[in-house]
Amino acid sequence: MRNRKLLQVGIVVLLVSLVISACGGNKETASTTPSETAGGSNGAAAADGIKVGILHSLSGTMAISEVSVRDAELMAIEEINAAGGVLGTQIVPVVEDGASDWPTFAEKARKLISEDKVATVFGGWTSSSRKAMKPVFEELNGLLWYPVQYEGLEASPNIFYTGATTNQQIVPAVDWLLENRGKKMYLLGSDYVFPRTANLIIKEQLKAKGGELVGEEYTPLGHTDYSTIISKIKEAEPDIVFNTLNGDSNVAFFKQLKDAGISAQDLTTLSVSVAEEEIRGIGVDVLEGHLAAWNYYQTTDTPANAAFVANYKKKYGEDRVTADPIEAGYTAVYLWKAAVEKAGSTDVAKVKEAAKELEWDAPEGKVRIDGETQHIYKTVRIGEVQADGQFKELWNSGEAVKPDPYLKSYEWAASIQPSE
Repeated sequence: MRNRKLLQVGIVVLLVSLVISACGGNKETASTTPSETAGGSNGAAAADGIKVGILHSLSGTMAISEVSVRDAELMAIEEINAAGGVLGTQIVPVVEDGASDWPTFAEKARKLISEDKVATVFGGWTSSSRKAMKPVFEELNGLLWYPVQYEGLEASPNIFYTGATTNQQIVPAVDWLLENRGKKMYLLGSDYVFPRTANLIIKEQLKAKGGELVGEEYTPLGHTDYSTIISKIKEAEPDIVFNTLNGDSNVAFFKQLKDAGISAQDLTTLSVSVAEEEIRGIGVDVLEGHLAAWNYYQTTDTPANAAFVANYKKKYGEDRVTADPIEAGYTAVYLWKAAVEKAGSTDVAKVKEAAKELEWDAPEGKVRIDGETQHIYKTVRIGEVQADGQFKELWNSGEAVKPDPYLKSYEWAASIQPSE
């Protein structure tokens, strides 16, 4: 028995020696490959590629919106790899599910940075998910690319924001509505940071621009019974419902609005989280004629968008659609690639420096990273849902708007303070 144990120990020692020897043989190759990652630790070697995190809700109430953003980011990675990768190295996506749960987003972000040693992370949708991840990225010196419009009042050194901030969506949308659809506004949103902060801003804007607030309601994410709120809307007789509901609550609200006999011709609703992907889930028969404010539509007329839409449909099916957050996620991957190649490294500090004022011909049009805020310049667009499930553009800003996340250029916003 003792001899058998000694033999087993000897075999183990021999195997360990062989593994160490094999690793030593690859040492020179690894050291000549760009592998600096978040936090300054060593990332994957050449054989493994450059790891990046993909962190979205693939389950739960937000999956209706986030799954397609993941798909677009993976498509961008596939395209980049087919063209030779980044710095001659393939990108390896590490996909995690935030599960529509904000603590889970923080937990998965920590895992991606600390354990998987990813060079960057593309992810999030709700502001609650972003705010849950933000301290993790700042603590560990990671780098997050956040692809969704949000309420502004934030600029983190560890986040690039490729969705719109407030002055690139909400503020111009309210101005347009007051000029074109009426003065009486009803605010309806999900009960978390984005809708509450967005509506705080809108209320100050209404005061300054002669608008009238006639109602304000919030429901939990995933809420499905809107009969009481629809009754309140009828009673208030607004000209406009400004909708900041998120996730599958929009399905319930718009279907019940139609069931109550209220059409887009009867009442203007403008949404900031309902895009082409949500139209597929809610139904064009329910949403036709309703409005949304974004920076990109599948119908946006640019050469880059024609190729993007064609490639997305070829990969995922002709019935699939593109949308603003989908495009912003796709754009984020290419902007990160451009910054890495300009920096000659995946090191966070070097990538951030290289990204300043970086431009790229995105499907939405030319975008540029603002070096001060790490947001991007974006064109504002207001569209109307058509019978084919696409948007007809009613208005646009004519040029890309400089991001102003703290609304410093608006006198009426001087009293608005960040929530953190």
